[in-house]
Amino acid sequence: MSPAEDPADDSLTAARETLRWEAEAVAALAGRLDDRFVQVVDAIAGCAGRVVVTGLGKSGHIGKKIAATLASTGTPAIFVHAAEALHGDSGMVAPGDVLIAISGSGETREVCVFARMVADRRSTVVALVGVADSTLGRTADHVLDVGVFREADPLNLAPTASTTATLVMGDALASALMVRRGFTETDFARFHPAGSLGRKLLGEKAEA
Repeated sequence: MSPAEDPADDSLTAARETLRWEAEAVAALAGRLDDRFVQVVDAIAGCAGRVVVTGLGKSGHIGKKIAATLASTGTPAIFVHAAEALHGDSGMVAPGDVLIAISGSGETREVCVFARMVADRRSTVVALVGVADSTLGRTADHVLDVGVFREADPLNLAPTASTTATLVMGDALASALMVRRGFTETDFARFHPAGSLGRKLLGEKAEA
């Protein structure tokens, strides 16, 4: 087999292209952070209850991570699976909560129905969506565009760049809220007493 026919070369090319597309998807988000993003931060910071994050499929996995990051950085948050929400778990959303609903297409049925239920209860709905002019986008009070030019896999089909962009937007929200709340290293350590980083921070505070 000649070097030109080496499958390893094709594999490396695909891997590098994946990294390039994902990096471009993340970089594109910076230009979308404007007053709409600040309004979402305002809504969450002023929330009398909790942030409830929902999604389905890969978006659901990303939603769990976003909820966990928010909760560990000073913003009370939980994840509610969109399908389970339609079978009773929507009761976890109380007046004063903020729902962050995630859908790449903005047309995921369970997510859209859940978002409509929450909107009808006069709770705030934030959409992290790839298509602003979609059912979910039109239902939400606030829309954060996490759309990407293309997915990062060779077939342009698997949720890759889109889920990475959504995850990073969640991190951006968490960081902005940390600053808004004045969340400190001491707060972080108290939230993470069993982790190595938390123990390190608590030890440093004890020695100070």
